[in-house]
Amino acid sequence: MSSNKIVVPEAKAALEQFKMEAASEVGVNLKQGYNGELTSKQAGSIGGQMVKKMIEKYENDLKGSK
Repeated sequence: MSSNKIVVPEAKAALEQFKMEAASEVGVNLKQGYNGELTSKQAGSIGGQMVKKMIEKYENDLKGSK
């Protein structure tokens, strides 16, 4: 059982789409639902890409607010 909890349940679909986009960008083929066959390297690549994109968005938001 996962201990990760979505703070804003309404964001679940957007997060799922974000994950799919990040996976596509790093060349990992995800399917809807459970992806237990992924290697640690693949899962890490997806998570890393998601973090990279979040940081880029935050930095761009900071630039826009000045």
